[in-house]
Amino acid sequence: MKTHARFFALIALALATSAASAQFVKGNEAVKVMTDGSKKVEVPPLPSVALGSPCPAAKPGCTGGGWKMLESDSGLVECTEVFARPTTCRPSTYGVEKRSRAWIVKVRGQWMQCVQPDISGECVSLKSLPVSAVQ
Repeated sequence: MKTHARFFALIALALATSAASAQFVKGNEAVKVMTDGSKKVEVPPLPSVALGSPCPAAKPGCTGGGWKMLESDSGLVECTEVFARPTTCRPSTYGVEKRSRAWIVKVRGQWMQCVQPDISGECVSLKSLPVSAVQ
């Protein structure tokens, strides 16, 4: 009986750990943990060309190729664009709702978008075509 209880406890722990680790992308250079424990987070810089008005995260139909998942000072957010301008992001629904998502990360000094929250997987430069997957 104790063996079964330990087995189920280990499974529960593994599931909880995997769900928690998916809330950030390991190796994302955009997130720096400071010596006091606080986080300093970068987002992709605005392009030199003028952008149109931001499409608010609260407005239906603004996701155009899926949600862009970014780290922010307050944690993981999903945005309608990669630049995270004001009103374009909202708290993450990852792990609660399945949506088309692209993970925006900084790897070796370059901004990339990845299909999964993992920089060793399928990632392309932000300068390339968008990548997303329903998750």
